[in-house]
Amino acid sequence: MNVPANGLLVSLIRAGIIQDHQTSQLQDKARSEKKTLVTYLIDNDIISSTQLAELCEQEYGIPLLDLDAFELTEIPQKYLNIKLIEKHHALPIYTQGNTLFIAVSDPTNVTALEDFGFTFSLHTEALLVDERKLQSAINRLLEPTEDEFSKSMGDDAIGDIEVSDVDDARLQETAETNSEDDAPIVKYINKVLLDAVRKGASDLHFEPYEKKYRIRFRIDGILYEVATPPVNLANRFSARLKVMARLDIAERRLPQDGRIKLKLAKNRSIDLRVSTLPTMWGEKVVLRILDSSAASLNIEMLGFDDKQKKLYLDTLAKPQGMILVTGPTGSGKTVSLYTGLNILNTSELNISTAEDPIEINLTGINQVQINPKAGLTFAGALRSFLRQDPDVVMVGEIRDLETAEIAIKAAQTGHLVLSTLHTNSSAETLTRLLNMGVPAFNVASSVTLIMAQRLARRLCPHCKQPHHIPDNELLEMGYTHDEVAAGITLYKPIGCSECSNGYKGRVGIYEMMPMSENIANLIMEGGNSLQIAQMAIKEGMMTLYRSGLEKARIGVTSLAEVNRVTCV
Repeated sequence: MNVPANGLLVSLIRAGIIQDHQTSQLQDKARSEKKTLVTYLIDNDIISSTQLAELCEQEYGIPLLDLDAFELTEIPQKYLNIKLIEKHHALPIYTQGNTLFIAVSDPTNVTALEDFGFTFSLHTEALLVDERKLQSAINRLLEPTEDEFSKSMGDDAIGDIEVSDVDDARLQETAETNSEDDAPIVKYINKVLLDAVRKGASDLHFEPYEKKYRIRFRIDGILYEVATPPVNLANRFSARLKVMARLDIAERRLPQDGRIKLKLAKNRSIDLRVSTLPTMWGEKVVLRILDSSAASLNIEMLGFDDKQKKLYLDTLAKPQGMILVTGPTGSGKTVSLYTGLNILNTSELNISTAEDPIEINLTGINQVQINPKAGLTFAGALRSFLRQDPDVVMVGEIRDLETAEIAIKAAQTGHLVLSTLHTNSSAETLTRLLNMGVPAFNVASSVTLIMAQRLARRLCPHCKQPHHIPDNELLEMGYTHDEVAAGITLYKPIGCSECSNGYKGRVGIYEMMPMSENIANLIMEGGNSLQIAQMAIKEGMMTLYRSGLEKARIGVTSLAEVNRVTCV
């Protein structure tokens, strides 16, 4: 196969997917994000994996293989060189005579064929595969087996258990927790954790009741019951999780918080935030999965429309002011903030953050973990930041008047400040600051943009089906006469092997309210949140519900999902 190194980009230009002047920029961005060009193009919705595979098949005449129909266990183990697979994003599939067939999503990846051929002294041939399926296959091969996972979770997870200055009962309980009798419990917990990571869960709930014990995963914002083990194992489950998180296993009357670090592969580890809560029938344990490697900090992936994206980027470009992101827990505020910080993260700016906890690690940003027990609060960290010559400051959450006043002072004195509040809408965020005790003048002069958001589940592209709704109902829902006249096709979830109940992944729904002169005057005059919202809508703000309707109109999500997350 004789294909030039830039042949893929040439093919994309010829097909009208990209423009000639974009090639260098695309290559640079893929390199900066440490992704292959193919992965970058697909992750940023420049082309779908299916379209790319079909295009390459036509351009280069390489047969397209469906990896879903191929049994990965049949791959000869001696050719599974992890370093080569990760380096070239290519997967050896099978041999035929003296030829090794390599699955690639980029047919211009001639270096992969050469390296595999040189390593194993074989001729090599390329087989074209869908990028998404190739990534999934590589992830499955690189994931540890349950036995390997259990082994890695053994001694390291248990660590050193503090046994000094405790009574005999506590020593006995510690001994029982680490006894051979608990080996099935250890293996079962490890299997549950591994399943949660594989299924893309964000939270795990271990819940004891009088006659039942259940384990639930939160996937794409919805809780699903995945297991109901015997209720008499409740104490052993909680004890095992507390040992892994280095918590006091003898303390069952008070809530506790801890962390577990899991190593899933040589180059991938995740953190689990552990919270225990005494209930009537035992301790409920909730684990939040904090997986930095799974977080996409690309602004194209957030779900902004063109106007919202421009507004966010223009506000980030300002040297001072305050950007506030608001919404309930689990609405994606952290990812939105960190996407902004990632854009600002250059060698020319000093960026500091105060968080509780630090969920995403970014090289080049000074991240501080809040520790109230040690006296390090948001306000204290923010006060210290201002003595560290900052350009950009991010405060995880504004919880009190002291933090709000320091943040506003920073925004007024030449710093760009980003933070979050827990309110339902953009307008309510302003009145929340006023109710905290922040003077109206300071709010009006420091806040530059408020962004309320929710996360809605994406419809699965493989199984979604058109959903006919009469025109009069579409008008009642909020669509305009022009939109209805032009024709609106909404979709409904069905469910297939590729998704969960017809949905796969999530997309942001946003309400962006910039601080205008009219809104600033309303604040100074004591206007309420309703008046502020009406003024913002008059000036062109798209409400959360209206933004959701637009996502449903373009087929990204369903109308039922929009109603669920926007509380209409």
